[in-house]
Amino acid sequence: MAFDGITVAALARELDERITGGRIYKIAQTDRLELLLTIKPTPEKGGGQVRLYLSADPSLPLAYFTSVSRQAPLNAPAFCMLLRKHLQNGRILSVEQPGLERILRIRVSHMDEMGDPRIHTLVIELMGKHSNIIFLDEEDQIVDSIKRVSSLVSSVREVLPGRPYFVPQTRGKEDPFTVTPEAFRAAAAETGKDPAAFLSGRYTGLSPLMAQELCWRAGVSDCRSAAALTPSQTQALYEALTDLMETVKKGDFSPVLYSDRGTPSAFSAVPLQMMADLDREDYSSVSMLLEAFYARRNTITRIRQRSADLRRVVQTILERDLHKYDLQLRQIKDTEKRDKYRLYGELLHTYGNTVPDGARSCELDNYYTGETITVPLDPTLTPMQNAQRYYERYNKLKRTHEALTALTVEVKAEIDQLTGIRAALDLADSEGDLLQIRKELEDSGLVRRKGAALRSGRPERGGSAKGGRHTPAARPLHYISSDGLDIYVGKNNIQNDELTFRFSAPTDIWFHANDMPGSHVILCSGGRPLEDLPDRAFEEAASLAAYYSAGREQGKVEIDYLQRRGVKKPGGARPGFVIYHNNYSILASTDISGLRQAPETAG
Repeated sequence: MAFDGITVAALARELDERITGGRIYKIAQTDRLELLLTIKPTPEKGGGQVRLYLSADPSLPLAYFTSVSRQAPLNAPAFCMLLRKHLQNGRILSVEQPGLERILRIRVSHMDEMGDPRIHTLVIELMGKHSNIIFLDEEDQIVDSIKRVSSLVSSVREVLPGRPYFVPQTRGKEDPFTVTPEAFRAAAAETGKDPAAFLSGRYTGLSPLMAQELCWRAGVSDCRSAAALTPSQTQALYEALTDLMETVKKGDFSPVLYSDRGTPSAFSAVPLQMMADLDREDYSSVSMLLEAFYARRNTITRIRQRSADLRRVVQTILERDLHKYDLQLRQIKDTEKRDKYRLYGELLHTYGNTVPDGARSCELDNYYTGETITVPLDPTLTPMQNAQRYYERYNKLKRTHEALTALTVEVKAEIDQLTGIRAALDLADSEGDLLQIRKELEDSGLVRRKGAALRSGRPERGGSAKGGRHTPAARPLHYISSDGLDIYVGKNNIQNDELTFRFSAPTDIWFHANDMPGSHVILCSGGRPLEDLPDRAFEEAASLAAYYSAGREQGKVEIDYLQRRGVKKPGGARPGFVIYHNNYSILASTDISGLRQAPETAG
């Protein structure tokens, strides 16, 4: 992430172009460190209403136009009431950024209680733990701030009513707009830092990410020390910096968001050449970019937190089942001697009249093999009583074996199901995915049902909860093969069933990892016979089945595939469980870096 001086410059330009001349219609303090300003721009700038979201949260300082309305408390805080008194219905004169600092200054003209014109300034400082929203009078004296800072907190600058406002000087940093080639070369020669650390530590407004981008553009990203750069490399780095500053001066911004397989990785006000291999989304405004990025990141964070709760439940049950399964296998092994006891009983029953009373053992001919075996005896019992005891032991072990065999089948099926659910939690990227996974756990009796039963949606429609409660749409992953064919990947067992038996056509091609938990993958054939489909599409679909399986870390996974009409689901089988015969197999790579997801999910 790079909410640096360059991003703030793009934001300042966007705000100035959109709201300068407009009036502040509403002011709400939606949280302790958040403001939401509703502004009516002039007709020349589009009219209507826009919401400007401002946050001085030290963990996530933000400023951007938003389409989301936030709930304000019934009783407005004192700082909000102060802003309403002075700024509500005020006209915005300008939005400025001092230098390349992470600071926005919104100047507002309004009338005081006597009807005289006044000019106040709202300063938004987006500087990590030092972030703040400060209200200034005409003399740049602090009227108040959303977060007061006394001398006990900061020895550099107090942020208290009546104190003069000034921009805190960034220690040891210079203005990148005014740097000369000579000064740049001298500074680079004196540092012991690598080129990226040199740039971000020396010049205002450059984040580590942007500094790395400049090194990439200059071809010096692999150099360990800026002081060791050759004159030509130093010149290339200087030119990369000045070119970027020229772009900022012109306001030639192109907001872009980079994602890695759907997960937001970074954003920037200008394109980043070093991230050319990632998925790229261009935005027409930096506000839209910021809102999309943080909305997705917050969603992913929330999904990970909620999936962690389910993951703990699944892991606890799985560990219990693995222990139970291991114990049952040992008990089954102990029942293997049952046939020996049956044989002892038969032989004693046949030859018992030849065995003397009180004997501790006897040698008898095994008429099945012709061998002579030694049969242990209880000397206090007759041969017939010994035979009866061996029959009883045999029958007991036989019953134990039959019961344990049925139990181990059930426990092994539950272990496979839980292993698949654990893998599905890694793929979950929406509330709907988690609801489907929980529904499977509830339907299987593995967790207690919460309230009304949830009803999962079909891949093309999503779903809803009973009683009117909305379930977010949960859809399979959708990829496009190199030959333009649609490939769908189920993210959990419920989606696997829906995808295989409701969404796909009988002539589509079905893929699954051999003998291990994994996603159902469907290659849409469009009605064409299997032999008419391109080989590359089979390889790509098989790679997806390998990647979205328990064998992802193996590098290569054996994948079974056949037409979907050959895949059957036994009655009463657990979600995701299928049987099939007459399949083909392919050894597929788990590398799917060359595949791209479709812009929209399956449906």
